[in-house]
Amino acid sequence: MIDQPDYYAHPTAVLDDGCRVGAGCRIWHFTHISAGAVLGEACSLGQNVFVADGVTLGRNVKVQNNVSLYAGVQCADDVFLGPSVVFTNVKNPRSAVPRRGESHYLPTVLERGVTVGANSTIVCGLRLGRYAFVGAGSVVTHNVPAFALVYGNPARQHGWMSAHGHQLYFDQSGFARCPESFQGYELNEAKTEVWAEDYSD
Repeated sequence: MIDQPDYYAHPTAVLDDGCRVGAGCRIWHFTHISAGAVLGEACSLGQNVFVADGVTLGRNVKVQNNVSLYAGVQCADDVFLGPSVVFTNVKNPRSAVPRRGESHYLPTVLERGVTVGANSTIVCGLRLGRYAFVGAGSVVTHNVPAFALVYGNPARQHGWMSAHGHQLYFDQSGFARCPESFQGYELNEAKTEVWAEDYSD
């Protein structure tokens, strides 16, 4: 009897020998998972997604159609990547100058709960803090703080978002509450960091 995989892959998907796919993953049409890629449990990869060697996805990562994840990209649990999000992994590419391999690829880290909106570009070598929210069509060229809302080209911060994806509005004492989860958030005096009440990884 042949063992059946504990994930679903559409017949048109290509999973190279050596890739690791967690239980409950769903991999759709024309998606390619390279040999050295690692997918955590319950990930969902849409149509025409490419996942390169060395890419790691945590649990419950959702990757929408037409996204390419190149070597160096690391996504923690519960990351959401909208359609046609673009990642890079070399700062100064030239066709005539070979810049391939780990010594040239800069890591890009998306912490737990990050959302990246459709058609955004994430320049390599950055860290997006937990539950950061990147608006659609943005070009991210700098690190993004936890819970920050950024958008534009280049992306700039325009506020803060709750873990449930609602914009936060702070009172004079620097306190806000998510309208959906009712979780509380505190803004530091410098207005550069947010702490979530009862937050745990």
